[in-house]
Amino acid sequence: MIRKDFPAVGEHYFEECLPNGLMVRVIEKPGFAKRYAFLATDFGSIDSSFTSHGKNCRVPDGVAHYLEHKMFDLPGGNAMDRFAQTGCGNNAFTSYAMTVYYIECTDRFEENLKTLLEMVTTPYFTPESVEKERGIIAQEIKMYADSADSVVYENLFSAVFRHHPVRCSIAGTVESIETITPEILYDCHRAFYTPENMMLCVMGDVDAAQIIAQAKAQTPDTAPAQLPVRDYGPAETLSVVQQRVEARMEVSMPSFAVGFKTRPAPYGPERMRRELIGDFAAEMLAGESTALYAKLYDEGLIDADFSIGYEQIKDAALLVASGDSDDPDAVSKALLEQAAKLADEGVDRAHLLRLKKSELGRRLRGLDGFEGTCYRMCASYFDGAEYFDYPAMIEAITPEDVELFLRETVKPEQAAISIIYPKEKKEE
Repeated sequence: MIRKDFPAVGEHYFEECLPNGLMVRVIEKPGFAKRYAFLATDFGSIDSSFTSHGKNCRVPDGVAHYLEHKMFDLPGGNAMDRFAQTGCGNNAFTSYAMTVYYIECTDRFEENLKTLLEMVTTPYFTPESVEKERGIIAQEIKMYADSADSVVYENLFSAVFRHHPVRCSIAGTVESIETITPEILYDCHRAFYTPENMMLCVMGDVDAAQIIAQAKAQTPDTAPAQLPVRDYGPAETLSVVQQRVEARMEVSMPSFAVGFKTRPAPYGPERMRRELIGDFAAEMLAGESTALYAKLYDEGLIDADFSIGYEQIKDAALLVASGDSDDPDAVSKALLEQAAKLADEGVDRAHLLRLKKSELGRRLRGLDGFEGTCYRMCASYFDGAEYFDYPAMIEAITPEDVELFLRETVKPEQAAISIIYPKEKKEE
């Protein structure tokens, strides 16, 4: 076990990579009542095509999410029942790039951590339980299909990316999950739920040495295996598939998302640096403190639901602005014009400095938020970066970095817009 100190954020953690490859990090928080464990695997919805143990695999869309649902089943019952008996909060989620299981409790933490480690490392899928779950997940998929917020983004990603599996919904489709079998779930668990492809992050009033010893005793005693080789398809060009996609749903006013395709960052610290640059560029372009945001708001082109930010997934990235508007095209046009102006005239240095200070302060305040800190630590680790290095990265970002990002990214030929219009009223 080693201790890593980060004076810039006033934090430290204890770390050990276990003999089986599992990375364990513990952030001790003496005096906190809540104790929290976050167990993540580097396996998300985009990992549907891969090579494992010399075998090329193409699994159905939605399998990572399906597997997340089934991991709570154990040979002796359901893990949720065990957690309920101890008053332990628990949940899980699947993103494009990661699957996460977490618990939080004030008492009997070691007992609950044992259940968490057991359920994630013990695959148990019967034909009957897999079939039963199919209907539950199908209903979830249908719920997303009725949500304009979900559809507008899924349509945008399909319009922007030609090959990358981010085009596909995280939960898959009703048709794709029909082909998921216990054998496919076992294959994916064998490939991705291996200790060397996972990270355990624990925060709270705990003893780091005891947590690491428990993880060592209660995870598989195996040697690290070769990780799967993932295939996200041919490299994407900066051109989009189609510049416009429209749909009609039960909404009161048009909902939109406009995306500007950009080059993804390579594995390593550059991914975190690129994310910071992208977020600063988005804020300087149309964040709440900009003149453009005020103008669009005053003209009624956007409302308080408008947001803009940088989205980065492995081998895919884009800047996205979304919200509700009676004239989405006017918003898109304004973003393009303002980006060209900022790239040509330069960004406001004082504004960028304020944004950097604000971001640093926000992240520092968030360090006592267990879920957010653990999520960022795991995501950064899987990306080959150290999350607590963010103060130096923020400090090093220059106006020229932001201007270059805007110049290279917010361009008409790299833009696509997804719009959900209200359904047309039938004539009586």
